[in-house]
Amino acid sequence: MTSVDIALLGATGFTGALTAEYLGTHLPPGGTWAIAGRNQAKLEQVAERVEALGGVRPEIISADIGNADSMSALARSTRVLATTVGPYVQHGEPAVKAAAEAGIAYVDLTGEPEFVDRMWLKYDAVARETGARLVHACGFDSIPYDLGVLYTVEQLPEGVPIDVKGYIRAGGTASGGTYHSAVGAFSRIRQAAAAAAERRKNEPRPEGRTVRGGGGTIGRGAGGKGWALPLPTIDPQIVLRSARSLDRYGPAFTYSHFAQFKKLPMLAGTLAGAAVVVAGAQLRPTRSLLLKLRDQGDGPDEAKREASWFSLRLIGEGGGRTVTTQVSGGDPGYTETAKMLSESALCLAFDDVPKVSGQTTTAVAMGDPLIERLQAAGITFRTL
Repeated sequence: MTSVDIALLGATGFTGALTAEYLGTHLPPGGTWAIAGRNQAKLEQVAERVEALGGVRPEIISADIGNADSMSALARSTRVLATTVGPYVQHGEPAVKAAAEAGIAYVDLTGEPEFVDRMWLKYDAVARETGARLVHACGFDSIPYDLGVLYTVEQLPEGVPIDVKGYIRAGGTASGGTYHSAVGAFSRIRQAAAAAAERRKNEPRPEGRTVRGGGGTIGRGAGGKGWALPLPTIDPQIVLRSARSLDRYGPAFTYSHFAQFKKLPMLAGTLAGAAVVVAGAQLRPTRSLLLKLRDQGDGPDEAKREASWFSLRLIGEGGGRTVTTQVSGGDPGYTETAKMLSESALCLAFDDVPKVSGQTTTAVAMGDPLIERLQAAGITFRTL
């Protein structure tokens, strides 16, 4: 089997197909890539669509997450393995295992804290031994936050305590895969808590520095406008892991994470809707009904994606200075997520990036080179 620079697993899904189109049309001269999966006919259709768009036609590799030998062969055939096959807690481990053992770079789109914690417990040590880089959450979860906070920290003095607050606003449709992953995560609250506790018990903390989440309560939004709701998603977890790894975040670092709403009734409606989904996810019959509301492979048409957007406002304080930055872009659930995953894979394959290993984050593994790539691709990082 010939070796390629990047292999994409899951290219026949909705977000996977968008990722394939982006990769194929943005591969640098001389770059090589492949798409992998079980359904050869569907993979051929993806390859033909990429070629029709003027992109580089990918090689096709037969791989099955249920077959460990095929996954090992896939990992050995590439320098970077990207996967869109979720929900990750159900389907993601074979790709992580194969990448860790092969000593290659790995990127995914997961927003599932339990999956990330379990993969750290099982494969971080393996990846450190082999030199593999396991970079989770390379889509809307959690690149805008992780790299946005890094960008904000770099505007503040060095060697001082730093506090950053993030406020996200978005207009768009969450992907079917994200919805299924969220329902699955809500149904596994106890298992997720157990995995997180096990990780805390075993994961070292930086010496001589403090890094913590700011928590927060419902209150006014950025600049005193609108309303802010604390978000207990994977995003602040990723930000704090970057802060623990990088001294540039200062001797004492705090990050608080919020969703921002224009009006209080919008916030209340979101809370009520979330409560219904969380409650329904606890019982198998209602969980099945919730999952039937959205198909994993479904997604909005191009016109709806064109009208979608996101804007993250970050307020950083440190050394007597206050800086406000903004990360913004288009459709968060599909178009920009496919772009972020693709650019992450391209960055690891072709850019001069830090030599790190183990389970890591986008800020640690790629940092400024990835910010530069995303800016060139139309995602805005700016100081206000």
